[in-house]
Amino acid sequence: MKQVLLVEDDLDIGALLDIHLKDMDCNLTKVTDGRIGLDIALANTYDLIILDIMLPNVDGIEICRQIRAKNIVTPIIMLTAKSEEIDKILGLELGADDYITKPFSIREFLARVKALFRRNQLIQAQQNSQKEQHLFQFGELMLDIEKRKVTIKGQRIDLSPKEFDLLSLMATNPGKSYNRNRLLNLVWGYDFEGYEHTVNSHINRLRAKIEPDMANPTYILTTWGVGYRFNEELYVPQY
Repeated sequence: MKQVLLVEDDLDIGALLDIHLKDMDCNLTKVTDGRIGLDIALANTYDLIILDIMLPNVDGIEICRQIRAKNIVTPIIMLTAKSEEIDKILGLELGADDYITKPFSIREFLARVKALFRRNQLIQAQQNSQKEQHLFQFGELMLDIEKRKVTIKGQRIDLSPKEFDLLSLMATNPGKSYNRNRLLNLVWGYDFEGYEHTVNSHINRLRAKIEPDMANPTYILTTWGVGYRFNEELYVPQY
């Protein structure tokens, strides 16, 4: 049974989601206070966290930020009555995996939950298949998939969960070019058409952390007219 945390102060929505998530073999923990929700999210392990933005004491955006700051990679769905684009962008920038605006269709909501679960299963399967090789070296950069660790010249580089996911996707497929929509779909697990700037900002932050020269990138290269690729010429086979 999957464990799901819902931080939502609308009791009717909580009751509705409880009924339908039980049909998906999910156990739902419901919290109506943002501060309590944050504490519970940081203290326990969940398969999915659903956050309202407008909450008492601590809002959903701040909860999302603090969860990701702890490198917790649990999928997060932002659930809110706000429809302004800035809220969606901010949620995605902070590491949310999906964003649903109220009022919403329960069918659409459940479809997105299933999509996130499927994505996690695929990621887990890929990680299991890569257990024989979990270390990847590119020049002075070392990537440890199993430990979710990146070092340059032996110095650990702190990355957000989404930054690490972007880096590991491209680094384990060096030389393969990805357009922005494809990266959104693979890393965020849903098609956020029109939000390609989310990828751009994450790539820029990644480059700022790992590139010796931002003006002339060494690791994350631009494929003009397409998107981005990881520099395959730096790959050092691990034996």
